[in-house]
Amino acid sequence: MTVARDPSTAYVAALGGAPVAPAVPQGGWLERYEHLVGARTLRALEALARKLKGHRIVMVNTTKTGGGVAEILHRVVVILNELGIQTSWEVMEGDEQFFGVTKKMHNALHGHTQPLTEEDREVYHERTRIEANRLALDGDLILIHDPQPAFLIEHRREPGQHWVWRCHIDLSRRDESYWDFLKPAVARYDTAIFSHIEFVPPLTVPAALVPPSIDPFAEKNRDMSEEEVETICERLGLDATSPWITQISRFDRIKDPVGVLEAFKLVRTRRPSHLILAGGSASDDPEGAEVLAEVRENAKGVKDVTILELPPQSDIEINAIQRASTVVLQKSLREGFALTVSEALWKRRAVVASAVGGIPLQVLHERTGLLVRSIEGTAFQTIRFLDNPELRRDLGVEGHVHVRDNFLHTREVRDYLAVFARLLG
Repeated sequence: MTVARDPSTAYVAALGGAPVAPAVPQGGWLERYEHLVGARTLRALEALARKLKGHRIVMVNTTKTGGGVAEILHRVVVILNELGIQTSWEVMEGDEQFFGVTKKMHNALHGHTQPLTEEDREVYHERTRIEANRLALDGDLILIHDPQPAFLIEHRREPGQHWVWRCHIDLSRRDESYWDFLKPAVARYDTAIFSHIEFVPPLTVPAALVPPSIDPFAEKNRDMSEEEVETICERLGLDATSPWITQISRFDRIKDPVGVLEAFKLVRTRRPSHLILAGGSASDDPEGAEVLAEVRENAKGVKDVTILELPPQSDIEINAIQRASTVVLQKSLREGFALTVSEALWKRRAVVASAVGGIPLQVLHERTGLLVRSIEGTAFQTIRFLDNPELRRDLGVEGHVHVRDNFLHTREVRDYLAVFARLLG
């Protein structure tokens, strides 16, 4: 088997009943970061953590697997505990009806409106009441992730607790009727955290900015030999000899996989190449199968396209696919952050991504990657990378440094600790 490799590659040689955490390496996760971020950064984290000694934090979201929030929590919860801050992770459960409503809310808060009916509201509130009675929300600080569990605060806030709402999505084009529904709950929090200043709506509570981050030592991001990459790609049946153009994302309309196909058709008329659309779905996203079916229908008759449905915990496969790719795309229509961008930049890949949401924090145009605003622009910049190995190499190196300095978990933990210390201090 021959995996199409980027020529520039040679240039750069369990927590209290919460979801099962990854095995912690000997010496702990934090110790591994020292050679990347320096001892001073770790000592600063320890100093902040000492301010929170004796306090307990509870994180809450709606899925253990799938999506960036769950990925981050698997590591950040471990790191906080290593720093001596007792931290647990609770998962709010729901049925198909509840997640159908929250997906409608998610889409509307990104600007795609569907009416929120009285029945939808009742489904949402009834599930929240049930989960409020079940979840262990007995910490000093409760950090609620995203809109799905936002109304828990109306049922479970105890005297002396501090509650923080952490919004990972782009609210810059929100449907105001949905925001009006959510706003009374958000107003009861002590502070709200966003990934980008453009996402912050008018609030009656203080706001803080904390961009997401990746773990460079996770299976999805760790170094791999070329032999390991080839073995994994061969197992997946990926055997294209043309340069690979890859997008790895949930099969979600806001990730625009159909738009990626249209851009690839334009590229394919000009340059030999192979498109890989790979991804899966999250347990709190009921639209994934529907979108995947749409993508497969639109790909019929298009040459050199591989659509790969990945099961949960396919981190090592994603790592190998990205490393074997010449260009990595992220053609989102809306985006809170897109961890896949930082993951690709960390691997020194050439990245073409939409100038939406939190992506421009990661892709600095012409410095760490190339930003686009259309199908035609995506095709043009992809061809540019295919034709220019030096550009791929130079921007890939800069992208790796940019992620190291700004988007590793140590920085996100530091930002969280600063917010927590202000509230609990």
